Amino acid sequence: MITNRLLLFAAMLVVAFTMFSCQKDEADTAKTEVSQLTLNKIAALGFNNQNVQKIAGGYLVEGDIELSDSDLNGTHQTSALRVGESEQYRTTNLVSVGSGRTIRVAITTSLPSSYVTALDEAIRRYNAENLYIKFQRVSSNYEILFSKAPTGSSYLASAGFPSGGNPYNSVKVNSDYLGSSPGTNYLATILAHEMGHCIGFRHTDYMDRSYSCGGSYYNEGASSVGAIHIPGTPTGADPNSWMLACIGSGVNRYFNSNDRTALNYLY
Repeated sequence: MITNRLLLFAAMLVVAFTMFSCQKDEADTAKTEVSQLTLNKIAALGFNNQNVQKIAGGYLVEGDIELSDSDLNGTHQTSALRVGESEQYRTTNLVSVGSGRTIRVAITTSLPSSYVTALDEAIRRYNAENLYIKFQRVSSNYEILFSKAPTGSSYLASAGFPSGGNPYNSVKVNSDYLGSSPGTNYLATILAHEMGHCIGFRHTDYMDRSYSCGGSYYNEGASSVGAIHIPGTPTGADPNSWMLACIGSGVNRYFNSNDRTALNYLY
């Protein structure tokens, strides 16, 4: 990953209130060259192949989603399944919960203590929905680990998708940018969003991220994996979902009614 261009990075700091929940300003970082073959594979899986970044172990797509080489090459393949037209989406890979399952999450001491408080709030939000899937913070024997993102990372947080019926096992949080006390509800929204990816949710604005991130309209299409509409969810834009790709600094997004419909449909 090529280093940030200093002038644009400084400008980004001035307008930090417009930062994405999942990423910094993609325009302020030049990307390491990614081959056209790789970009084609990313697109074939139903992901946006613009502004792809090479990271350790794979690629960062759509600002905060990690795809490994095995994802792209067919091993434990992750595909995008549309859920609705402009609202909740999931991947074909979900967490196996049976009649109920509690996912154990831990947080490293490399993150400030305020991040523990925010993680507890994110966990509380999920558990308050009385789903088959629940979360519990533990100190060891975890299934998802929240840790500090590498220094110089251009995203606010990142995660991946489930594999083999288990959640993605890592969430990286850019505490260098967010600081030691970014606000409990704001940070909890970011962490709950990444937990959503870990259990299989795509971005709510998958079909048109312009209404949460700004910029031009982009429609990825349904790829080859079909579409399932969740009964009760809208067919228009949902600008308040916890799984929108972008969020203003300090914003708190709890689960709205459409999010709850999607969560209950899947879990």
